[in-house]
Amino acid sequence: MSRASRQDTAERLHSAAIHLLRSVRKVDAAMGLGPAKSSALSVLVFGGPRSLGELASAEGVKPPSMTRVVQELEAEGLVRRKTDERDRRAVRLEATAKAARILKEGRSRRAALLAEWLERLDDQELAKIEAALPVLEKTSGFVLRKP
Repeated sequence: MSRASRQDTAERLHSAAIHLLRSVRKVDAAMGLGPAKSSALSVLVFGGPRSLGELASAEGVKPPSMTRVVQELEAEGLVRRKTDERDRRAVRLEATAKAARILKEGRSRRAALLAEWLERLDDQELAKIEAALPVLEKTSGFVLRKP
């Protein structure tokens, strides 16, 4: 495949991914969280406890911005601070069971919407998507783990 073909494929994939994510994001309103809160919670729920700095870095924001988000999540009972067991001076942020439930329900709603869209495909189209998933996961560095 030529460099130009790879670039064209990359642009088409990017566009398709953005449109797909924007479409499924519409069901996220049912979680009652804005994008910043749901994204930060997702890191904690699916990635595990983090320091404030680690969470800010994962979200691509400065720690003062993340502090405000975390304070709001704490007030809503979705995040708690816990002393790091290895370094008693450090504090880790962890998602509560309530947060995990909200995020998992949100993921289920998005997956249900995707499944509804996949119902519109014929068997050959669906097989192509299924065949592409391992390659997409490998490319993104993501490996699907069953919950």
